Amino acid sequence: MAGATLLGVWLLGVWLAWAPSAAADTLPVTEVAPGVFVHAGLHEETDAANAGDIANCGFIVGDDAVAVIDTGGSPAVGRRLREAIRARTNRPIRYVVNTHMHPDHALGNAAFLADQLEAGQPDFVAHRNFQAALMGRGSHYLHAFDAAVGPEAAAEVRIVPPTVTVADRLELDLGRRVVELVARPVAHTDNDLTVFDRQTATLWTGDLLFMERAPAIDGSVLGWLRLLDGLAAEPAARVVPGHGPPSAPWPEAATDLRRYLDRVVTGVRAIQSAHGTIQQAVDTVAADEAPRWRLFDAYNPRNVTAAFAELEWE
Repeated sequence: MAGATLLGVWLLGVWLAWAPSAAADTLPVTEVAPGVFVHAGLHEETDAANAGDIANCGFIVGDDAVAVIDTGGSPAVGRRLREAIRARTNRPIRYVVNTHMHPDHALGNAAFLADQLEAGQPDFVAHRNFQAALMGRGSHYLHAFDAAVGPEAAAEVRIVPPTVTVADRLELDLGRRVVELVARPVAHTDNDLTVFDRQTATLWTGDLLFMERAPAIDGSVLGWLRLLDGLAAEPAARVVPGHGPPSAPWPEAATDLRRYLDRVVTGVRAIQSAHGTIQQAVDTVAADEAPRWRLFDAYNPRNVTAAFAELEWE
C-alpha cells in the first residue's frame, strides 16, 4: 500500500519465534450481515478466566481478502479469532484494523504476526495517533495484564504498532467490497477509528459506542458528545459497538450512552458552579445511572474525575 511505513515491533523487541498454539479454540462469532462476523466480548474486567475476552472483535470477508476489526485482549483471544476466520474462509488476512489503542482491543494483534512474516500480510492499520498513545502506556498495559492474567500468558504478549496509519480517511478494497476507515477527533480517546462496510452499511464504532457496559472517558467528554451528534447522520443500517450486543440499530443504539455522558457533563457543571469539590462530584454525579450499566462502580468515578478536569477550564 502506497505510503505505508513498516515500523518494527517495539517495547518487547522484534518478534522472532512466537508461534500460535495449534490447539486454539475457535472464537464464537455471529454473522450480523452477509460477510460481517462479530464476536461479543464479556462484560468483565480482564482476568485469568476470560484471558482478556472482554471487547467485541470480528472480521469482514471480501472476494479477495479479509479485514480483521480489533483482535481482543490477548494473543489467546487473537488466536481464537484467527481460527474463526479460517473456519469460514481461506482468503488471505490482508488487514488488521485497530479501532483504538486500549489493550482489550489490541493485545490480540500478535496472533496475526505469523501471517505477516510468512506471506507479507497483513498490514496493521490504525489512527495516526495510535502508536504514540500506545507507547505512552504500553509498559503499564503489560504490567496490568501480567497482574490480571499471570506471567505465563503475559509472556506471549507483543505490542504491535501500525504499518499503515490513517490521518483522515482510507479505503480498503477486499475484492468487490470497500471498507472505509475514518480517523475521528478526540472523543473516547485521541485515536478513535471507525470502520464502515459499504456493502452492508455496517458501522464498526469501536469504543465510541458502549452498550450495557459502563463507558470509559479517556479523551474528551465534550468531544465525544459532539462526535455522537455527527455519527448520528451516518447512513448505517446497523452498528457494531466496542462493548455490547454484536449488532444494533443506528442511531438508536447510542441513546443510553448519550444520556449518560450528558448527565456527567450537567452534573459536573452544576457542582463546579456551586464551587463544590471533585470528591462531591465523584460521590453524586450520574449516580442514578448505576442500574443501567455493568461495571458502573468501577468506571463512573473515573469518568466524573476526567470530566471535572476537562470542564473546569471552560
